[in-house]
Amino acid sequence: MKGMIVLAIILTLGILFLYYFKTKNLKKLFISLGTFGVILGFAVMGNITRQVIPLFIAHLILLLAAWGGLFVYLFKDRYYWWILFSPAVTIGLFLIMELLTGSGHEYTILD
Repeated sequence: MKGMIVLAIILTLGILFLYYFKTKNLKKLFISLGTFGVILGFAVMGNITRQVIPLFIAHLILLLAAWGGLFVYLFKDRYYWWILFSPAVTIGLFLIMELLTGSGHEYTILD
């Protein structure tokens, strides 16, 4: 599974650079690379939601939608920012949930 994730990342970077060599649009390459970096950052930050399985599954689905939104921007020139940054919603919901209910592990180290 980890190998497939690494392969997908390398394949995406390859597609981004191949599209750049085809079109020579440097601005679009930088926007795509920046957005891809943010999506990868959301993927790493999303590991905190693993404790709440339904929220984690929603986060994975939103990550896949954001990844697809990156390709929509690349090939159709439509930047749907609300799709690309939608994984932030699940991270925000998890942080609000933790703020309201607590983690349940506050006194484990001190006891």
